[in-house]
Amino acid sequence: MYYPRLIEPALKKNLKNKQAVIVTGMRRVGKTTLLRHLFESVPANKVWFDFENPLDIKQFEDIDYNDVYKNIIRQGNLDSGKRIFVFIDEVQWFPEISKIVKYLIDHYEVKFFLTGSASYYLKNLFPESLAGRKVIFELFPLDFEEFLLFKGEDIDRYNTIRKKKKHTLLEYELYDAYYQEFMDWGGFPEVALESKNSIKRSRLDDIFSSYYQQEILHLADYRKSHKVRDLLILLAVRAGSQLDLVKLSQELQVTRATIYSYLSFLKDTYFIRLISPFSRSRDREISGTQKVYMCDAGILNIMAQVNRGQVLENTVFNQLRARGTLHYFRKKTGAEIDFILNKKTAYEVKYTASPTDIITMKRGIQTAKIKTGFVVSKQFVEGQNIILAPFL
Repeated sequence: MYYPRLIEPALKKNLKNKQAVIVTGMRRVGKTTLLRHLFESVPANKVWFDFENPLDIKQFEDIDYNDVYKNIIRQGNLDSGKRIFVFIDEVQWFPEISKIVKYLIDHYEVKFFLTGSASYYLKNLFPESLAGRKVIFELFPLDFEEFLLFKGEDIDRYNTIRKKKKHTLLEYELYDAYYQEFMDWGGFPEVALESKNSIKRSRLDDIFSSYYQQEILHLADYRKSHKVRDLLILLAVRAGSQLDLVKLSQELQVTRATIYSYLSFLKDTYFIRLISPFSRSRDREISGTQKVYMCDAGILNIMAQVNRGQVLENTVFNQLRARGTLHYFRKKTGAEIDFILNKKTAYEVKYTASPTDIITMKRGIQTAKIKTGFVVSKQFVEGQNIILAPFL
C-alpha cells in the first residue's frame, strides 16, 4: 500500500517544466517509494534506472552524450518524437550524471526525476553549472501528520482538531499514544509500519548500520572512521545541548578542524542538524555556539540513554524543522527559549507545562523581542499559550 507524503503535490507541480527534479535525504526515508509512485503517475514515454545496478549505469557511460540519449530511448522503448521522462534512483553512485543531465536538458526534450541519498554528494554532483536546470526537494523521516497517515488515521479529522485553539482531554487522548510511539520509535516509514517493538528496534539498528556502512565507510572513506562513530555517540548524548568543540576534540583526541569536518559531513548527510543562537546580527548567529539534534527520535533512542525531556525536544525540533529556519535563544542572565521559528515565533518545550513555564517563556520573548511564544507540553494541561505536543 502506498502512503502519500506531504511534498508529493509540490513534486507533481514540476512535471511540466524543464528542470530536473531531485529528491534528496537520508537513506530509508522513502525516496524510492515516492519516486516510484510519481513514475506510475506518468502515463507514457518513461523509463526507470537504478544506479545501484551497474548494468543501469552502463547505459550512461558513453563518451558521446548523444549516444547516451539513444541508449535511454532504446532501453525504455521510447518515442523520441515526444517528451521523455527519465527516472533515476541513487544518482550519487555515478558522479558523471550531472554533466549528462545538463547536456540532455539543453539538447533534447527530456524531463529528469532523480534521487540521491544525501545532500553532501548532491552538492558535488550538481554544481552551479546546473543553475536554473534543477529543483531540489528534501525528504525527511515522517512528521507527526504523516505518521498518523501511516497508522491509518483520518487526517482531515486530525487537522480539524489540531487547528482548534483549545483542546479537550478526550481529543488529546485520541493522539497521545500515537505521539508517544512517535517519540519512542521515530518516523522512518518502515519502522512506523511495524507493530512489534522488537522488529522496530531491528529496523532502526539496520538503518543506522546502513548509514554507517554506506555513507561513512563507503562514500566518505574516512581513515579514522571509528572516530566518526564515537562522535556520533557523543552527539546523541548531547541532543538538545550546546556543543563544546574543545571538549569534543579532547575526548576524541582529534583536532578541532577534524571535528568541524566530521560535523559538516554528518550535517550534510542529514544525520544531525545544528541550530545557531538567535540574534539580530547575522555575524553573531554564525559565530555563536550551536545546538545539536538528531535526525530522528528513534535513532536517538537506540544510540544513547537520554532522558525523556531530550527525546521530546528532539521530536519537537523535527516537527518544526520543515516549517522554516530555527534558532535557540539564551542569555547569560538565564533567559532562554528552546526554539525561535523564522525569527517570529518562540517555542519552549516542557514534558509537563506549568504556569511558571508560561511566565518564564513570556519573559524570554520580551528579552528576545519576539512577539509570539508558546510552551509545548507533552502531558495534558490547559492554559493560554500552551500547545499540546500532538497538535503542534
